[in-house]
Amino acid sequence: MKTNAVIAGSGMTAFGKFPSRALSDLAGEAIRAALADAGIEPEAIEAAYMGNAAAGTITGQICVPGEVVLRSIGIGRIPVINVENACATASTALNQAAAMITAGLYDVVLAVGYEKLVHDDKARTFSVFSGAVDVGNMDGLTALIDRRMAAVGMRPDPATAASRSLFMDIYATEAIAHMQAYGTTREQLAAVPVKNSRHGALNPRAQFRDVVSVEQVLAAREIVWPLTLPMCSPIGDGAAAVVLVSEKKARELGITDPVRIVASNLQTSWDYPKGEDSLVFHETIARAYADAGVGPGDLDVVELHDASASSEILHTEYLGLCAAGEGGRVIESGLTALGGGGRTVVNPSGGLLRKGHPIGATGIAQIVELHEQLKGRSGPRQVPGNPRVALAENGGGYINGDVAALCVTVLQR
Repeated sequence: MKTNAVIAGSGMTAFGKFPSRALSDLAGEAIRAALADAGIEPEAIEAAYMGNAAAGTITGQICVPGEVVLRSIGIGRIPVINVENACATASTALNQAAAMITAGLYDVVLAVGYEKLVHDDKARTFSVFSGAVDVGNMDGLTALIDRRMAAVGMRPDPATAASRSLFMDIYATEAIAHMQAYGTTREQLAAVPVKNSRHGALNPRAQFRDVVSVEQVLAAREIVWPLTLPMCSPIGDGAAAVVLVSEKKARELGITDPVRIVASNLQTSWDYPKGEDSLVFHETIARAYADAGVGPGDLDVVELHDASASSEILHTEYLGLCAAGEGGRVIESGLTALGGGGRTVVNPSGGLLRKGHPIGATGIAQIVELHEQLKGRSGPRQVPGNPRVALAENGGGYINGDVAALCVTVLQR
């Protein structure tokens, strides 16, 4: 979808474990920051798209989470649309907000992603992820994962399965398949959190700010082979928000060097012909490039969905930043790192692995990072060379062997 929404302001909280903070508190902080950045009052907001995935499970807040959040900071009398779409929740909220601006229905729209995942009962937290699949076909999903594990020679201990998200088993099978097909090594998997730890150390809002080495990553606690703890995105809380405006409103606000959302493509997976592999990634990414009129060689900075180390390797390839099978070697070489000498910097925020992954907030947190990068406001992690084109890739859920929903957004200054 071609869009012309302008990002007037953005804001987000630090990501981390905040058991004493309420959802409204976290979301309110991000919203107020975005409004202040845009230089507008709450009364100017004409509609709000509020993304949250886990409140019903973690806090018990269902049906009206967005209205509750906005009322807590004095915002009402507008349409409030609650959005839930697994880990793609926030990017879906953004997609819909941008569509409304592009259609000419509103001039000022708020898009928010906010989440609490931390809970004393870890089983409750893991149940959020277990719900991001077809729960009516759990036997079929178990059989599929078992087949994929067997195909790559995995025999995990069933007694340990309850201690992790089922998605880690899925990511492990993807990692091993890539290792078998292309010779990707565990050291190359470890290079992903190593790179992202260097970026995250420069990000004051990142959940983890320590720098780790390949040796430390490989020596860490194993989640499911070949993935160790630093290769898996953490549980956390947080919120992010953006204010989108029409081009007319941007001119009224005096925005002279706007960051535009020029494409936002949201797509679900489908039942592919047998033997096809993850067509939703290839098709959604291709559509986003076509709608934006850019290609991988035009990208200055990317925030992609590194829910695991293997995810960043695969998605670097899907986005065309390198050839199939080269993702591990490219990341190990440092080409996608700040100061690495490559064309495109990937996950300067630290990515999900280090910035954190409060699932309902992640997609807009990516946009906040990219907005700041394109505005030159990222301090020590600023991508050099006056970046002008950025891309965010955010997926969620798992149905019939592939991501359930995927959103690819292209920003341009």
